Amino acid sequence: MASEAKQKKVEQALKAAPVVPVMVIDEVVQAVPLARALVNGGLPVLEITLRTASALDSIRAIIAEVEGAIVGAGTVMSPQQLHEVAKIGCAFAVSPGHTAKLLDAAEDVEMPLLPGGVTASEVMGLLERGYRFQKFFPAEPAGGTATLSSLASPIPQVKFCPTGGINYALAPSYLKLANVITLGGSWMAPKAAVSAGDWATIEKLAREAASLR
Repeated sequence: MASEAKQKKVEQALKAAPVVPVMVIDEVVQAVPLARALVNGGLPVLEITLRTASALDSIRAIIAEVEGAIVGAGTVMSPQQLHEVAKIGCAFAVSPGHTAKLLDAAEDVEMPLLPGGVTASEVMGLLERGYRFQKFFPAEPAGGTATLSSLASPIPQVKFCPTGGINYALAPSYLKLANVITLGGSWMAPKAAVSAGDWATIEKLAREAASLR
């Protein structure tokens, strides 16, 4: 079972801002200035995905050097990855879905997990194991706000962090839903700006995202 203490930690982190930047970092040298720009723009909760070879070193650097950052690891899909990101000091882990092995492993670490649930059965299954906070992925392909609204009536206990296909224009329609606690997006850190080291533009986009709610 997911402990209530861990659920409260997740809730506290997700409530810190209306948007969680979902970051795919190709080069470690980009990690700290990118994170600083996002935090300075008002988005302190960061999800660094484990999709690149530099992800773990990027997480370590951000934790060590970026004051105010609440650092989570995304695309955590195995018990080994879960234990690894807990060991390096992540505040939370995020999975696009969930498996029995991953949920069992999550009971053995102090760091909370935000697992993914989309269908009513998946959401109910996670709720049975104590997960009141879940990722909803991929949000837009899975029906977006219409699906989330449909889930809210029969399963009001669960709050979601929808991620996948959401941009600045779509974000307000998600944030007004009662069962959305925050959302994940990558539009405030466009690849071109990251590659160019245009941290001022990223901070500006982060500030706009932070003012959404």
